[in-house]
Amino acid sequence: MSVRILALVGSLRAGSHNRQLAEAAVKHAPEGAQVVLHEGLAEIPFYNEDIDVEGSVPAAAAQLREAALAADAFLLFVPEYNGTIPAVLKNAIDWLSRPYGAGAFGGKPVAVVGTAFGQFGGVWAQDETRKAVGIAGGKVLEDVKLSIPGSVVRFAETHPADDAEVAAQLREVLAQVHGYTSEAVAA
Repeated sequence: MSVRILALVGSLRAGSHNRQLAEAAVKHAPEGAQVVLHEGLAEIPFYNEDIDVEGSVPAAAAQLREAALAADAFLLFVPEYNGTIPAVLKNAIDWLSRPYGAGAFGGKPVAVVGTAFGQFGGVWAQDETRKAVGIAGGKVLEDVKLSIPGSVVRFAETHPADDAEVAAQLREVLAQVHGYTSEAVAA
């Protein structure tokens, strides 16, 4: 069975280390899994129920929801902004949480990983993201974690895909997400 994992990156910067980590996930996806990196989070307006009306949902938000509905699982790449989740990722979670009770996460497996400059690799932001995703209807894989500290130094000259230790850790995360997702689909 092929598993489609939707990757969302909480940084809009083209050279973001979390974006590079997501690119590494695409490259190192295990057999039977496809990691799809979603583009366009910058174009999604802040969530507002007044514009979340059937027939007039902003195109970028509708595209995100369609991609999420087509996914079997999610892998969120979270930088840490002032100790918490970046607004762009929180906004995507908000859009995917609606309509209430029938959001696009729909009990699907969600893993949260990332890298940050600090010594803890963004764990505060990752914990906040897990909380938000769980409330939004995702099945948070609490035991699937990857926090890479010191991103500015560690990835100054090496792409995460070419860092043997990071690639191995990422392959393990992807194998776990694939395993959980395959079990959920088979059940």
